[in-house]
Amino acid sequence: MSKNFKRQFPNPKDLAPLLQFQLPTIHRKKRRLENALTIWDLREIAKRRTPKGPFDYTDGAAESEVSLERARQAFLDIQFHPNILHDVSGASLTRTSLGNTFDMPVGIAPTGFTRMMHSEGERAGSRAAEKFGIPFTLSTLGTTTIEDVVAAAPNGVNWFQLYMWKDREGSMALVDRAWKSGVKNLVLTVDVPVSGARLRDNRNGLTVPPRLNSKTVLNALPRPEWVWNFLTTPPINFASLSNWPGTVGELLDYMFDPTMTFEDLKWIRKQWKGTLTVKGIQTVEDAKKCATYGVDAVILSNHGGRQLDRAPVPLHLLGAVRKSLKKDLEVHLDTGIMHGGDILAAIAHGAQYTYIGRAYLYGLMAGGQDGVERALQILQNQMIRSMKLLGVSSLEELQPKHAEFLATHQGLGKLPN
Repeated sequence: MSKNFKRQFPNPKDLAPLLQFQLPTIHRKKRRLENALTIWDLREIAKRRTPKGPFDYTDGAAESEVSLERARQAFLDIQFHPNILHDVSGASLTRTSLGNTFDMPVGIAPTGFTRMMHSEGERAGSRAAEKFGIPFTLSTLGTTTIEDVVAAAPNGVNWFQLYMWKDREGSMALVDRAWKSGVKNLVLTVDVPVSGARLRDNRNGLTVPPRLNSKTVLNALPRPEWVWNFLTTPPINFASLSNWPGTVGELLDYMFDPTMTFEDLKWIRKQWKGTLTVKGIQTVEDAKKCATYGVDAVILSNHGGRQLDRAPVPLHLLGAVRKSLKKDLEVHLDTGIMHGGDILAAIAHGAQYTYIGRAYLYGLMAGGQDGVERALQILQNQMIRSMKLLGVSSLEELQPKHAEFLATHQGLGKLPN
């Protein structure tokens, strides 16, 4: 017998506080979402509940998927340097961008074919964004109309993303609809002269809407909720196009215009009355050039790794672009964000605002609007906790010194601050 403690019979009064069992909930979706503590947890749920084609469309990138891998690695290579003994009881995530004050420094990026991932689609995203006080951006390739997205979240900040088609009149008709619906910020995506080689989609034979051949049926059968929603909700189509008979890559090649130049940007700037954001900037030179065309913001982005393989990493580019542009326009960032700390790192290095795409879609596939809200809640909690541990109370306090890169980038020397 040990000499370091005295053994006794358990006292029921002492055991009572320890034996507090939680009754099982009949709400299975609520339980699985509550058990998701990270965006990666939501991804695992999404993978179980979504057929391979739509899941891989969301999860995958172009060719070897190196662009996406490097973007995520850049955030993992951040080393935080906290300051101690600061009053952080009132840490705030409030951020101003493009004339709006948002409750968090992260918005929802434009994503195409969204109702393929979950039948609630863009409506779920816009309503979750409205609830969390952040912007939602509808893609040209969205599966819900501009008017319906705005109607779903009438008190939210809804933006519209434009792919300039070969059909200029068709493109501007969409822009006109957006303006009449109350959209005040146009996001022009410029890194798509052609579609990237998204090999997962080619191997899966992904079409829009998904075709129910023997392969897709067998893959979908273990996911009865997705199948039921697919069969009992209106057909998946686009705000801009009717059903397309080919693959996703063929559709994008048909739509995108390889002749687009800065003259088109100049023309759009004259046409559009609201703020204009250019998405897909990957060099300092192009960021500076956009400033001369009256652009209000640029988004440093390699399209989530879905276009040019081995493209520049937005986080690595951020410091140099911010330094070059000074206060000429706002610098935003997307690609690779999977944690609230990633967002803080981007803010520390000069981003005025950030966006999530996959992180939002993983939540959507995991549980519709509730899943999107869970994703935003996870990021919100991570940001607040990380800010307090860093010793800062506001986003404006964040500086490059708070989020240093661990090592030099091979062949490039010291990374920009």
